[in-house]
Amino acid sequence: MNVRVLVVDDQEIVRTALRLVIDRREGLTVVGEAADGEQAVALAVELRPDVVLMDVRMPGTNGVEATRRIVGDWPGPGPAPRVVVLTTFDLDEYVHAALRAGADGFLLKNSHPDDLARALRAAVGGEPVLAPSVTRRLIDTVTGLPNSLRADPPTPDERKLTELLTERELQVLVLVARGLSNARIASELGLSEANVKSRVNRILTRLGLDNRVQAALIAQRAGLTRTP
Repeated sequence: MNVRVLVVDDQEIVRTALRLVIDRREGLTVVGEAADGEQAVALAVELRPDVVLMDVRMPGTNGVEATRRIVGDWPGPGPAPRVVVLTTFDLDEYVHAALRAGADGFLLKNSHPDDLARALRAAVGGEPVLAPSVTRRLIDTVTGLPNSLRADPPTPDERKLTELLTERELQVLVLVARGLSNARIASELGLSEANVKSRVNRILTRLGLDNRVQAALIAQRAGLTRTP
């Protein structure tokens, strides 16, 4: 499968570098570039990419609003593109807002090119990808927000989690909270990727969550990620 990517960043030099990195990876092709959120929305509708690689801070329509419009107002036909946010994390609240807007993954701009390629492929397969450092920053950011601004659900205590989840599901949840992809979790626990994906979906369903970041927050605030 050839993954078609739309690159969105207000800096031409960054777009050029990303195009070079992506086009050199087998099965990945940049089909367009946008310099701001407004162009991103228009080109997403016109080009129908599989994934939009989205900067957050841009003049005019920023990446958060563009993500919301692409995911929430997609005209079809077919499903909306996946959106992977690429950020420097100088404004963490934008990243959490992008998550609520429908972003499927988060990477830092200094991520290794191979990690970027894996994230784009994984997003197409419906697997949200969060760099470990991104997960940590998201958790810290959301935990520090006033209650009125939080989008995550109420936190069950560790005993409640133990009642709702099996021992294996708790192990998967802890690794999700550490930012590991399904492939990495499968390797750590000796499971297949399909098995891990199924377990993650069951975890989200049983805890009434929408995504992996919310699951990571639940695990962190219930104390499951503390090291002895």
